[in-house]
Amino acid sequence: ARDGEVAVNALEIVGVCLFIAGLLGETVADRQLKNFVRERDNRGLVCEVGLWNYSRHPNYFFESVIWLGLGTFALGSPGGAWALISTGILITLITQVTGVPYAEKQSIKSKGDLYRAYQATTSAFVPWFKKLT
Repeated sequence: ARDGEVAVNALEIVGVCLFIAGLLGETVADRQLKNFVRERDNRGLVCEVGLWNYSRHPNYFFESVIWLGLGTFALGSPGGAWALISTGILITLITQVTGVPYAEKQSIKSKGDLYRAYQATTSAFVPWFKKLT
C-alpha cells in the first residue's frame, strides 16, 4: 500500500464477512426463540420455528461463526495462528462442555419426550435439513 493507504487482505475480508453473518444469524435465532417463549401457548413445547427447525442450537452455531470470523481476520497478523487456535478452543467448549451439553440436559429435563423427538430429527449444531424418521 502507498503511504496513507491501508491494505486489506483476503483473510480480513473473509473474517469480516463471517463475523457479520454470525452476528446476523445469532440475532435472528435469539429473536425467534424469544418470540416463541413469549407466547403462552408454547409453554412446554419445543421451538421449531425458523432456524430452530434446522438446528437445535442455531444461536451457538452462529456464535461460533462470529468467533471463526474473528480468528480468520486475525490470521494474517503476526501470531494470528493463536487467534485461530483460540477460536477452535472456544468452539470446542461451546459444543462439548458448556453451551450445547448443558442446554440439551435442561431441555430434556423440561420437555422430555418432545425434546427427544426433536433430537432424533434435528441437527444438534450445524443448521441442516430434518432427518426422516
